[in-house]
Amino acid sequence: MNAQTTPPDPRPAFAAATGWVTELLSAVTAEQFAAPTPCDDFDVRTLGAHLLATAQRAAALPEGVDVRSMPFIADRFDANEHAAVVARALDLWSDDATLTAPVQVPWGEVPGAGALWGYVNESLVHGWDLAVATGQPAEADPEAATAALAIARQFIPAGIREDPNVPFGVVVEPRAGAGPTETLANWSGRNSVAWIPAATR
Repeated sequence: MNAQTTPPDPRPAFAAATGWVTELLSAVTAEQFAAPTPCDDFDVRTLGAHLLATAQRAAALPEGVDVRSMPFIADRFDANEHAAVVARALDLWSDDATLTAPVQVPWGEVPGAGALWGYVNESLVHGWDLAVATGQPAEADPEAATAALAIARQFIPAGIREDPNVPFGVVVEPRAGAGPTETLANWSGRNSVAWIPAATR
């Protein structure tokens, strides 16, 4: 998302996506921590810690923090802390001026709205990863996921995936019947068929 383009207000989608993630985190058991996830770099425990770090970054941006210096993975898996950080983020983003103010994120300088959409995307895709890895319902709020998918298709097009600096895999064709969250995961390169039980396809 470049600095000249300000996408729609991401705050409703961010609230829905992160609320869903908190629910997922809260339902994970300690026995599941070492289980693999569709994101090869993370087991369940590490993925949960990354989701917390994602929320921490989203909360830091409106305060002028350079999030590029923040940890990629938090020091713990903590659903309650995730909920608290999200609440703080929503309060800090409540000022409409934050949506147009330029901020620095790992993918460049963008308007606040563009940065927050990035964290909506990350929360939903990694939320899907967590859901399928732990046997939980893997579709978030459909309105939020549909909006995030439209933004992702615009700003993370399929054609840029050959760039080694782009942290997204090749787009995967969605299976018949895939919902918007799964389709968003496919757009990020997830092969969802390998993770969706045959009985539910």
